[in-house]
Amino acid sequence: MARTVVFRELGGPGVMRLEDVEVRDPGPGEVRVRVAAIGLNRSEVLFRSGLYIEPVRRFPATLGTEAAGVVEAVGAGVTGLRPGQPVSTVQTFSMNDYGVYGERVIVPAAAVLRRPEGVGAVEGAAVWMSYVTAYGALMETGGLRPGDTVVLNAASSSVGLAAIHVADRLGATPIALTRSAAKKEALLKEGAAEVIVTGPEEEVAEEDVAERVLAATGGRGAELVLDAVAGPGVRDLARAVADGGMLLVYGALSGQPTPYPGIELGMPPVAMRTYTMLETTTSPERLRRAEAFVASGLRSGAFRPVVDRTFELEEIAEAHRYLESNAQVGKIVVTVA
Repeated sequence: MARTVVFRELGGPGVMRLEDVEVRDPGPGEVRVRVAAIGLNRSEVLFRSGLYIEPVRRFPATLGTEAAGVVEAVGAGVTGLRPGQPVSTVQTFSMNDYGVYGERVIVPAAAVLRRPEGVGAVEGAAVWMSYVTAYGALMETGGLRPGDTVVLNAASSSVGLAAIHVADRLGATPIALTRSAAKKEALLKEGAAEVIVTGPEEEVAEEDVAERVLAATGGRGAELVLDAVAGPGVRDLARAVADGGMLLVYGALSGQPTPYPGIELGMPPVAMRTYTMLETTTSPERLRRAEAFVASGLRSGAFRPVVDRTFELEEIAEAHRYLESNAQVGKIVVTVA
């Protein structure tokens, strides 16, 4: 038996329960991992609330895609992984099929990455989802190059911070957007070239994003805008995109319908598309490149996970409440004793 977080109805953090669940042996192509730390992601909040891009198919349901621990057993056909090996997991699977909120979990072998030497469990649960998402969006899909400018909203999130680090390593210029002036210094410290404070959603923006970006780029605009919020705000972001640039939407934090900017007469043409991390993690070649790039950055010190706060597994509801507060800068990690 292993303590596992489950929920039996949709709702807020209070629907999650810690229960003893029997853990089976791994099947073909699967791995059983003894979990030491779990990285929380916004997708888990949306999934248990019934707002995710895929609905919960059955109850009781499990949660989580990102964890760090050690291999406990491998199923038939699994190569390159062995019991006792330190590993991390990334999302290649649906939370309807697997979840990592527990002491011992089953995951597909394709979702398991070897944890680099010197990377502890907490760091190992905080690094891969953020950096693989940032790498895939900026490099594989966005085609970011040295000398380019990228604009990032939700910049204090773990993905936003990773994107700042990736852009800096590439020789690109990251411009961070945040709703909170209190986070400005933290974002500058993490490497943002400029920070634009947009203010709370319900208020008029403190600064005009497009004007600031155009001023910072000599009127050129940003070659890439990475949007985690979506909703009506894409119209303003589109004004900051350079000719031949791209507006890449990878999240929907606003919860509102997203128009396609440029349809209105008078708007310049804008290349806009969506991105999900699964584009990278479900492609063996892309994931291989992402793993090599992130591991190289970790070894050199250019990349490092930013952990805002840790909770214990028994505090999972409190951890989710903190995640929903948007007060954090970086990753929230849950440790498993």
